[in-house]
Amino acid sequence: MTRRYVYIISALLAGISLATFIYKWQVLGFPVTRDQQQPVWTIETSIRFEAGPGSIKVNLQIPTLTPGFRTLREFNVSKGYGFSLNYVSGGREAQWAVRRTGGRQTLYYRRVVYEDPASEQIDTTPPFPPPPVINEPLRTAVEVIVADVRDRSADTASFTTELLRRFNDPSPGSNIELLLADANTSARFVETATIVLAAARIPARLIRGVILQDQQRRVDLTPWLEVHDGDRWRYFNPNTGAEELPDRYLIWWRGNQPLVRVEGGSNVEVNFAVQKNFLDSMSIAERRAQVEGSLLVDFSLFSLPIQTQAVYSVLLMIPIGALIMVVMRNIIGIDAFGTFMPVLIALSFRETRLLWGIVLFTLLVTLGLSIRFLLERLRLLLVPRLGAVLIVVVILMLVISVVSHKLGLETGLSVALFPMVIIVMTIERMSVVWEERGAGDAIRAGLGSLLVAAVAYLAMGMDWLEHLIFAFPELLLFVLAVVLLLGRYTGYRLTELRRFRPIVGD
Repeated sequence: MTRRYVYIISALLAGISLATFIYKWQVLGFPVTRDQQQPVWTIETSIRFEAGPGSIKVNLQIPTLTPGFRTLREFNVSKGYGFSLNYVSGGREAQWAVRRTGGRQTLYYRRVVYEDPASEQIDTTPPFPPPPVINEPLRTAVEVIVADVRDRSADTASFTTELLRRFNDPSPGSNIELLLADANTSARFVETATIVLAAARIPARLIRGVILQDQQRRVDLTPWLEVHDGDRWRYFNPNTGAEELPDRYLIWWRGNQPLVRVEGGSNVEVNFAVQKNFLDSMSIAERRAQVEGSLLVDFSLFSLPIQTQAVYSVLLMIPIGALIMVVMRNIIGIDAFGTFMPVLIALSFRETRLLWGIVLFTLLVTLGLSIRFLLERLRLLLVPRLGAVLIVVVILMLVISVVSHKLGLETGLSVALFPMVIIVMTIERMSVVWEERGAGDAIRAGLGSLLVAAVAYLAMGMDWLEHLIFAFPELLLFVLAVVLLLGRYTGYRLTELRRFRPIVGD
């Protein structure tokens, strides 16, 4: 029954750990590597106009539904103007207002966005379009075109593709030429297509967007066609009829409403500019968590003070060292002193580095062990003997630091980073084993402790693993599950296989 409970608890811990990890990674976008950066784009809209004698009100169409993108932040730059964001029938508007001003005015609206392929910001409930009012002779031309295209299509998508193919035919028929006579711009071309689609009872609208590139001082909005098939909006290239959106196409606004309306001003100029930058992925993940309403960022380690974060970045690696300790002792069979002494020694190796750490640790334990054997002749009680060894260890650390400094070996100064109590207990334990089982077992256990500490240091010193545990501390539950499972392991250790080699040979 106990074994079953261990399996159930381990499975629950592993499931919670992996589920939380996948949610933070895939949904919130927590970075799995250190210094991971993500491109962000700043789109700036500048509005310039001449102010009139009275009050000024400026309305700018701004993005609302942008599939494939999420907004990191948006703000405006204006002096003396009141600013508000409003929802209107076509989406959203930014509005500036001032009671009185004069001269040449410039207003800025900036939006910072980043790519998110999982973002499905799609309007699924459009109003069904009323039949367009078309006068003759255009009405007859539209009716003929709709009937002809409907006969050569099977659904909304194929109807749209066939219609756009005819619109782009180098030798169109007379009806198409009549419709496109006034379509002298790309936007008018798409508007004409929406009129024909509305006559066929198909919801369609003109959209305009910005194709994001590295850096563009002046950007022209690209018109596109959006058609509803009864379930969702679909996007069509007005030049080819293909169902697609350009790469990194940010939809700015929909419909036939003007981009900017200025009341009380004249000589309006609107310009778009794009700037690409790179931002730490963790900052984007925090923003995404706020949008999702998740509390995982508020209770993450990144919300702690910087100094506290530095402490926990080290402490969180101790369970990894403990896992290494369990594997090397219970699975491989490496003999070592103490349960967690090698892990604490591995932590000190983070400052001394591995080679110098092994040298200093060996020197300190050897000298301390020699002093311990000398104290043995005094026949002291246990606690006074440990106190005496502790004092000797501190003196040895001081001597090693001073001598190494005089010799120009600054690395020797880091000997003070070794945990003194652990060193004392190692010396005491090693001396007891030396007396009870002999020098061979004592030296073998000492070398095993160094080996475990070295392997734990290598694992705990991996930058990517340190970042992974810090960003996803729930993975420690998975480590705990593995340790619980290893706690039920009762099979042979790898170092014991040589004991049974003669049996295998027979």
